[in-house]
Amino acid sequence: MSTLRFNAHPSSLEKGGVDEGDRTDYSLAAYDYTLPPECIAQNPVVPRDSARLLVVDSDPRYAHQQVHNLPDLLKPGDLLVLNDTRVIPARLYGRKPGGAAVEILLLEEQAPLQWLALVKPGKRLKPGAQIHFGTQLDQPDLIATVLTSDPSTGGRILEFAAPSSQSLEELIEQLGHVPLPPYITHSQAQPEQYQTIYAKRLGAVAAPTAGLHFTPSLFNRLSAKGIDWASLTLHVGVGTFRPVETANIIHHTMHGEWIDIPLDTVVKIRQTQNQGNRVIAVGTTVTRALEGAAQSGSLQPYRGKTDLFIYPGYQWRVIDGLITNFHLPGSSLLMLVSALVGRQRLMDLYQVAIAHNYRFYSFGDAMLILPEAKLRG
Repeated sequence: MSTLRFNAHPSSLEKGGVDEGDRTDYSLAAYDYTLPPECIAQNPVVPRDSARLLVVDSDPRYAHQQVHNLPDLLKPGDLLVLNDTRVIPARLYGRKPGGAAVEILLLEEQAPLQWLALVKPGKRLKPGAQIHFGTQLDQPDLIATVLTSDPSTGGRILEFAAPSSQSLEELIEQLGHVPLPPYITHSQAQPEQYQTIYAKRLGAVAAPTAGLHFTPSLFNRLSAKGIDWASLTLHVGVGTFRPVETANIIHHTMHGEWIDIPLDTVVKIRQTQNQGNRVIAVGTTVTRALEGAAQSGSLQPYRGKTDLFIYPGYQWRVIDGLITNFHLPGSSLLMLVSALVGRQRLMDLYQVAIAHNYRFYSFGDAMLILPEAKLRG
């Protein structure tokens, strides 16, 4: 399996110089903001498409809408691109043979029966250590053995063995829990509310949250307006939610994530572009997948990994607009959206959202960045 390895190269760097504005855009501190705790959504709204929508038009225009207004905000001929990944019950609780509790979060399948996982407490689990899962410690339903550590994530490579005849996938489904993000501390949400209604390909450890707002009735109304959609897969993993820790963001390295962009989606996108219509990404994961698969100059079908890091100055190849939730301070997702609309404008819009009591993060409200708001390189 191949990996597309690219970072965004701002045009100012290619020209050999960086002005003061660019220096600010590359500073991690420039992506910080203060969010009142009450703005962090703990539960999704019902129905899903009743979430609020901050519509970003050409500078300085913006408007307050709701997601169910999307058919009136987009144009006939627009193409929405969706991420059809499905969240696995990636959080498992087990015990060491001596009885000490262990929690693991599966991140990525490395090989059959082998997974990269975050482990707590990790320091006490050296290579060869075992973790037992199930109700009976001496007769576990599933056993994981630590093979080695992974310096890039601080995680462990685990090899699983199932004493029963059940498959590993069946046992994970049986024993695991859908892993809500750590900032969701008192949610009454059901597991299916952390899945998009079109989720079908198991493999993500976090939901592509922009897609959580879509409902069957919304799709029906979009279709009636002449707005089509296509799907791809990016299995959301550590690359999406790993924090940026370098003071100069250019030095951050993204962890690769698995993507699958099928031929029929590429054909739909090309037809949309050839007809002069617009490609709207539903989420930053869709954006990263499409742009990652177009680094050769044009979008091609692709199955493998991408570690593309998009930040201000990026030269866009595929997408024209974006539907996205509100993201954590200092995150690579915030930097990606800044590349589309401009860092200072985005930070100003976040202050607008806070002032108007928008709900932030995974179960929160959304933002529609229209093509008219997109920075032109």
